[in-house]
Amino acid sequence: MNFEGLRVLVVGDAMLDAYISGQVRRISPEAPVPVVSAKKRWFVPGGAANVARNLARLGVEVTLVGLVGCDADADCLRNELSREGIVDALVSSATRRTTRKVRVLAQGQQLLRLDEEETGPLSSKDAAALAERTRNALRGKHAVVLSDYAKGVLLQSSGDSLCRVVLEDAGRLGIPVLVDPKGGDWKRYAGAQCVTPNAAEFATICGRDPGVPLTRSERASLAMELCARHHFDNVLITRGPKGMALFRPEHEPMYCRAAMREVADVSGAGDTVIATLAACVAKGLFWPECMRVANVAAGVAVGKMGTAPVTLSELNEALRDDSDNPKLFTLPALLDKIEDWRRKNESIVFTNGCFDLLHPGHISLIRQSVAQGDHLIVGLNSDVSVRRLKGPTRPIQNEQARALLLAALSGVDAVILFDEDTPRNLVAALLPDVMVKGSDYKVEEIVGADIVLKHGGRVFLADLVNGCSTTGIVHKIDQHGSKH
Repeated sequence: MNFEGLRVLVVGDAMLDAYISGQVRRISPEAPVPVVSAKKRWFVPGGAANVARNLARLGVEVTLVGLVGCDADADCLRNELSREGIVDALVSSATRRTTRKVRVLAQGQQLLRLDEEETGPLSSKDAAALAERTRNALRGKHAVVLSDYAKGVLLQSSGDSLCRVVLEDAGRLGIPVLVDPKGGDWKRYAGAQCVTPNAAEFATICGRDPGVPLTRSERASLAMELCARHHFDNVLITRGPKGMALFRPEHEPMYCRAAMREVADVSGAGDTVIATLAACVAKGLFWPECMRVANVAAGVAVGKMGTAPVTLSELNEALRDDSDNPKLFTLPALLDKIEDWRRKNESIVFTNGCFDLLHPGHISLIRQSVAQGDHLIVGLNSDVSVRRLKGPTRPIQNEQARALLLAALSGVDAVILFDEDTPRNLVAALLPDVMVKGSDYKVEEIVGADIVLKHGGRVFLADLVNGCSTTGIVHKIDQHGSKH
């Protein structure tokens, strides 16, 4: 997954999340409460700012519009945004303070949350400034996120609400708008491409008791009513450990099981979901795939303590674990993995080929390659590459099938496809410590061997198994077929 070059605007309730971490060794003599001996303090962007932070960590170019005070918390938040590479389009209010949430942690558990905020109506001056900043920031964006925490920025204020400004202007520009909703009035979100309530928010807005589980048919019927009432294209319900559910007019409901992860903290998981969805929508992925990717990202997020974003490398790693072939890598993801292996002082071995029909010669090559170092990477010619090299009737098996078979072999740590006729560019990018080819080659004939040797690596010539070749197998099959 790669989101490079995509631009997303986040509009909503920006906050500063503060953390105090320490140890508890006694109960206070003043009241029956634990005494926390503070050891560490830190600050991170929260609310809409955390959505922006998640997008930035995925490699998206992000602009954030929100409201802060003229105070030290605003300065701290701006510094954190700058550190993340987020474009700061925040409005400074002379009449409101910056929203801050302080969490006190001890022994890995959250003991207390202290909220410092103002949630009343915005002044006409602040509302006008927000609308102007938003309109200026909209152009050139691939998607917009409305992150509503009911702190005032997206609630009705003097004149039209900021939600209507975004939805109407974005609609004219053809920019999709995704909403993380709050409150009991969703008219202000009308026309959004997607809303992402959690299960309790969904039940409440539909007039149901959140404590009473809905059947699948009830859930689907209520979601369609919401879509019809507010002209939503999609309703995606986040269901915690039960995963997600996607509802779209004229489509069958889709359910996605939660990624199985140990839960450390659910703080900020909703921000991760809406950020990942926005990145996928901006990229042009279909909605079922958007949901799957966001579901995987949420699984990573809840495994972290506190408000913590999911990085692109973490997402790609989790997507591989969730896929049919977790050993099939893209080049950026494989370079990240190689960097991790090298930090552990582990050696990298590389071999390559078409591997169209696996035979004993292939198995022997893989076994000999595995013995040359700590981690084996197999470069696999793509279908396009094989057709150029072998002719229009090849490959017999497509690239996904060939990659899956290679990944199932013991000792293969990674498989990567390449479209070129040779793996030279791939070898230059990976810089393996050992390159392995069959002994029917001379070292000087091996494409990429010069690169490996120049960087202090070595080339190993593997013994061949006589009489084994895919071309020979295909020829025998053709002969057998012609006799019958």
